[in-house]
Amino acid sequence: MAAKFYAFHLTRSSAVFSDALESIINVVASAFAFVSIVLAAKPPDKSHPYGHGKVEYFSAGFEGALIIIAAIGIFKTGWDHIIRPQSLPNLAYGIYILLGAGLGNLILGLILVRAGKRTESLALKADGKHILTDVITSAGVLIGLLLVQLTGLYWLDGTVACMVGFSILYTGIGLVKESSAGLMDKAEPALLREISSLLERHRKDIWAGIHELKAFRSGNFVNVSLHLILPREFTLEEAHREAEVVETVIRDYFKGRASVLVHPDPCADPDCPACRRHACELRTKMETASSTWTAETLISERCGAPPLWN
Repeated sequence: MAAKFYAFHLTRSSAVFSDALESIINVVASAFAFVSIVLAAKPPDKSHPYGHGKVEYFSAGFEGALIIIAAIGIFKTGWDHIIRPQSLPNLAYGIYILLGAGLGNLILGLILVRAGKRTESLALKADGKHILTDVITSAGVLIGLLLVQLTGLYWLDGTVACMVGFSILYTGIGLVKESSAGLMDKAEPALLREISSLLERHRKDIWAGIHELKAFRSGNFVNVSLHLILPREFTLEEAHREAEVVETVIRDYFKGRASVLVHPDPCADPDCPACRRHACELRTKMETASSTWTAETLISERCGAPPLWN
């Protein structure tokens, strides 16, 4: 950020100013992301039984809002320089400074995105993507400044600044949308498919079916709930034991970072065609097909319903 503002001081370029302005947002947003990651790492407690991971969604939304505000400021400065072009002194020095700052941001952004994917941290991924967007912004500004230097058309400086504004505005809106989806626990098809595949691999013949599967992330913590259909002659103790097996399978898969609630349901006659337990005195119909558990079937109501996501 300091390097870019020094480049702006040398060149008085609105395009460089737009890049430097975005770097202010980077610094503020990164500080906010750091605080949110520290909070999200705390385990669930009595006050926050589902963990503290939601703060990461708020962090990403806050960063997106800051980017949108920065874009508005960039549009204003860029438009002023389009209608009132001005010469750009020390342009070559400014280009070299921006090039060095851009390379530094490229390395930092890649490291953050990689760490965010490894830890499943939305705040880290959002901050990394923002910094990589800053790299693209810097590249666009450099190209614009080179064109100005080659052609002497100073109005290109303001045009490049406005193009930068549109680019980061798109990024900011995307972060706000992703943040709001997480805060409202929007269904994650990929997560539901992952859990469905896990349950299919560990499926027992006495598990007649699963329905109303729900799951959402809270930072790197996953919350899962589902209904497990069991033989209706099972005792309460037997049903509880099978529910614990399902809970353990899911918790172990997510390395303890999961809260799992299993509600046992007694089987009914319509469940017989899907039940793999052939030695059953209560069976009214034999298994008609070897059904595979998928996210689309497990999230449905017992009677069968379309997927909950578009």
